[in-house]
This record gives sequence, C-alpha cells and structure tokens, in this order.
Amino acid sequence: MTTTLLGALVGLIAGLHAATWGMYKDAPHEGFSGLKYLRSPLVGSVIGALVQSATGLDPRDPASLVVLFGMIYAVERAVAEIYKTFVREEDQSKYFIPMQFHLLGRVVQSRVARLSAGFLYSALLVALVVGITHLDSSGARLGWAVLMIGSLGGWISAFGGAWKDAPSEGFQLFKFFRSPLLALVYASGISYLTESVLAVTLAATGFTVATTETYKTFFFPSKPRGKFAGCPVVHPEILHWRRRFLPLYIAIWIALAGSLTAAVLTTESGSPRVGDVGHE
Repeated sequence: MTTTLLGALVGLIAGLHAATWGMYKDAPHEGFSGLKYLRSPLVGSVIGALVQSATGLDPRDPASLVVLFGMIYAVERAVAEIYKTFVREEDQSKYFIPMQFHLLGRVVQSRVARLSAGFLYSALLVALVVGITHLDSSGARLGWAVLMIGSLGGWISAFGGAWKDAPSEGFQLFKFFRSPLLALVYASGISYLTESVLAVTLAATGFTVATTETYKTFFFPSKPRGKFAGCPVVHPEILHWRRRFLPLYIAIWIALAGSLTAAVLTTESGSPRVGDVGHE
C-alpha cells in the first residue's frame, strides 16, 4: 500500500471514531442512519489521503501516525461543522440549541447570508493555516510560542461553542476554557513528536475534540447532548444496542495509545522528530 492509501485508511479510522460518539448521543433522539454514520469515515478517508499527500507524513512511523490522525480529525470536524452550520438545510425545531448559524439564538433564515458567513469563516481558517504554514517554511523556531499557537484551535472551538450554546444554556466558564487548556496540553506533548507548528496546531485541535467528546459522551451516557437538552428520547431501543460500537471505539483509543508509546520510545532513543510539514 502507498503512503497515500495508508493516509486514507487513517482518515477512515478517524472518521469512524467521530461517527461513533456522534451516533451514541444523537441516535436515541433522531434515529440511526447507516448513511449518516458512514459520512464521517468516507469524508475522513478523502481528507486523510489529501492531508498525507500535502504533508508527506508516513503513517508507518508511530510519531507520524499520531500526528496525522490528529490533523485529519481536526480537518474532518471543521468540514463537518461548517457544513452543518452554514450549508445544510434542516428543521431546527427538534433541537434545543439551533445547529444552523444563528444570532443570539435566532436562526438566520437567509441562505445567502448563511453561505456568506460560512465563506468568511472558512476564509479566516484558511488564512490562519496559510499564516502558520509560512512560519514553518521560514524555518523559525518559536520556542514556547509554539504552544500558544498550538492552542489556537481550542480557542476557536471555545468562542464558536459560546456563540452557539450560550444564548440557549447560558455562559459556562469551565466549558469555555476547557478546550483551550486541553489544546495547550496536547500542543505541549505533540511538539515533542513534530517540529511543524501547523502539525502541532491541527493535531492538538483534533485530539482536543476527540477527548472532550469522549468525556461528554461516555462518562455521562444518560445526559443528552446540549442540542437535545429536554428533548424526548424517541428511539429508546437504541440506548441498548448502541453499546455494540464500544469495542471499536475503545480499540481505536488503544491503538493510538500504542502508537504514542512507540513514538515516545523512539524519540527517547535519539531518533529525530517528524520534520516540517510539506518538507519531508
């Protein structure tokens, strides 16, 4: 298998991880759809191939595998959230918190306005990626500043979450700072695996999302997600058979932990870290 196909496989696994926690919380309220469940794995496989081709990361190397997984996770989640917020047309009455773009809880009905806002938001994200890529290509070594840049994804998630959730459920201080702090911790660890500031930033963002969603979904399985707060469980039978997906979910985390352990041991043995993205 070529490294690009391996990248697609990593993306498929990252998508299955995201699809599983999403299904676990949402399906009891809106039913299970095989097509919807497979959406993230399929999109993730395409993103995985693209990210691997763009970065040159070799999934056969443990450190590269961990970094690549986090990067793919971040990009796939960004694409999914942009689609759901700005592009998708859906009845919002079934939600406690609107999923489409809204202002102070009132959904923006104009599709043109939503698409325009989505374009501006996407352009901002692309500009941030380009700017961080420039830092990589310049060969700058930023020291502790890498950690602050690496936590950017957490701050974007915090402000985006507050924009979406606070009008409906109020501002929650712990919830706001949770993602930035967790992203900072992940950026600190990932900086030992790669010298690329962009890779640190995206991978830290991806693992932050994966960790927070795992915590919210599986540590509090009986608590509905915020968007379904107070909404009835329409499909109670799913509360039982959804557990069949747990072995897959746990296996992915175990595989990541194994790869991280191998990466740390390799780094401690004196092997070089993953190089700059795009300059492998």
